[in-house]
Amino acid sequence: MNTSINTENEKVLFEVNEQGVATVTLNNPEKHNAFDDEIIKQLTSIFNDISQRDDISIMVFASIGKSFSAGADLGWMKRMASYSYEDNLKDANALAQMLKALNFLPQTTIAKVQGAAFGGAVGLASCCDIVIASTKASFCLSEVKLGLIPATISPYVVDAIGLKASRRYFQTAERFFSDKAQQLGLVDEIVEPDNLANEIEAMIATLLANGSQARRQAKKLSQEVAFQTIDEALLTDTSERIAAIRVSAEGQEGLSAFFEKRAPNWQ
Repeated sequence: MNTSINTENEKVLFEVNEQGVATVTLNNPEKHNAFDDEIIKQLTSIFNDISQRDDISIMVFASIGKSFSAGADLGWMKRMASYSYEDNLKDANALAQMLKALNFLPQTTIAKVQGAAFGGAVGLASCCDIVIASTKASFCLSEVKLGLIPATISPYVVDAIGLKASRRYFQTAERFFSDKAQQLGLVDEIVEPDNLANEIEAMIATLLANGSQARRQAKKLSQEVAFQTIDEALLTDTSERIAAIRVSAEGQEGLSAFFEKRAPNWQ
């Protein structure tokens, strides 16, 4: 049975199905799913809620309409232009906190990119573990065209596409498509538009075949060991992690199932 907390008029939809898969959907197609301070507030609240829920195993981030997201809403940007430095700082921090909440969700996150992703939307995709894009998807770090910089999204975009590519695309604001995004490491899989939903479902099935707690710990592991010095402290830390999960209930079930040649109980 699906559970949801949305109405037809809401710009962010949220539902959870019986498999523990949450779907967060931008529902602002008339404005190409651009986001403003209110949408950022809603997304932050939803991400924080998801992070505390053991019944949610996977989150899909999607949008309705032709575009994935045009980034910042023009009306919001116009208001920000008249803000003081202090108000701009507060406003920018709200976006930074939303991106942080998405990036560090303990659950597996999948971005479903069907169309254009501009500005901050590239940051949203960069914060997700897996990005599956349509052949019609395109990306643009467009901030410099407006005399701005992609500041709050930069840690996640640089992490996704690397320093060298960031130095180029942060400055050029060139539009690139899903094939180039895959080369850069931003996109994981590219499919025809009609197959996008099926590819998402196939990825969900692949993930659900694995231990939910193990996936959480594996995600945390990848984020915490990245760029660390390989020293005795790191060796101790990683040894402690595998020892702890081996003796956990899920680890014990997984090992038992493997040796007994049966499916584990989470399947």
